[in-house]
Amino acid sequence: MSFLFLPSQLSRRAEFYQQLSQLTAAGVGLAGALTHLHRSPPARSYRQPLRQVLDGLTSGFTFSEALRHLDKPWLPDFDVALIQAGEYSGRLDGCFTLLGEYYAERARMAWQIVIDLAYPSFLLHFFIFIVPFPSFFIGGDWRLYVLRTVGVLVPIYCVVLVAMLSSQSRHGERWRSFMERLLHPVPLLGAGRRALALSRLAAALEALLSAGVTVVEAWESAAAACGSPALARAVRAWRPQVDGGVTPAEAVTASGVFPSLFCGQYGTGEISGQLEDTLKRLQRYYQDEGTRKMRALSRWFPLFLYLAIVIMIACYIVRFYTQQYQGFFKLLNLEQ
Repeated sequence: MSFLFLPSQLSRRAEFYQQLSQLTAAGVGLAGALTHLHRSPPARSYRQPLRQVLDGLTSGFTFSEALRHLDKPWLPDFDVALIQAGEYSGRLDGCFTLLGEYYAERARMAWQIVIDLAYPSFLLHFFIFIVPFPSFFIGGDWRLYVLRTVGVLVPIYCVVLVAMLSSQSRHGERWRSFMERLLHPVPLLGAGRRALALSRLAAALEALLSAGVTVVEAWESAAAACGSPALARAVRAWRPQVDGGVTPAEAVTASGVFPSLFCGQYGTGEISGQLEDTLKRLQRYYQDEGTRKMRALSRWFPLFLYLAIVIMIACYIVRFYTQQYQGFFKLLNLEQ
């Protein structure tokens, strides 16, 4: 899967699904819609995978099968699972709409984070470049100035890049499990990630059940696609119990990894026979909950960074003037 951490990349992915939704809803066939997007893609990087997908459709594969047979993984498992469910149920346009809204919301949050981080980033760079400037102005040693400025910024850039790459879903399950455990205690971020994973699970599960997939297979596919290794492990672990006669609602409750609200709502839906409607409500609830927490994070993190930089600048100013006054008093003592 391509790296998706820039707002422009997320916006292009949202545009891709939105165009697919509009074309298929208007009655254009899937092959025709993909051909149109291949001619006018949201980005040049979409041409090659779209060409391979079209070749797969010509060979007799379905859309989801063609995506899985690509030379390099292109779309996340969650996208492929929803597309497969849409193929089974005949609701591809609805699945494309859901994916378009999902990536559009992610793009909006990413743009907001970039905007909110602009001023703190400027302050940080200003501070790093201005602190060693007096020494450079007096001594003229540009090598030392570069070491004290660029030499500080490069490690910061490397840490940020590694953090972004580490959070990508292209990594193996062991690494993603480690990142999930690492980020889970982080305020807002951990809870927001878990809520969005539950939203994706409910969306994929509802689409698969509507497509006629058996409940056990639907649970395993949806859990694998939701992006949470912890949920996927829990669902795989209860397969022997469900095969032995335990209902999925009982297994969900006994697993201990699902919130009580999810367990209660799912159990009610299973008993009442309105499971698909219940999953839709759960998907909307956890989508709103996760989005609310991530938006709060996007507001508070830049503020926290801004305050940290301001405190750092204030400490430097206090230390600078303290040293100047100490030198001044030493000079007075020597003169006396």
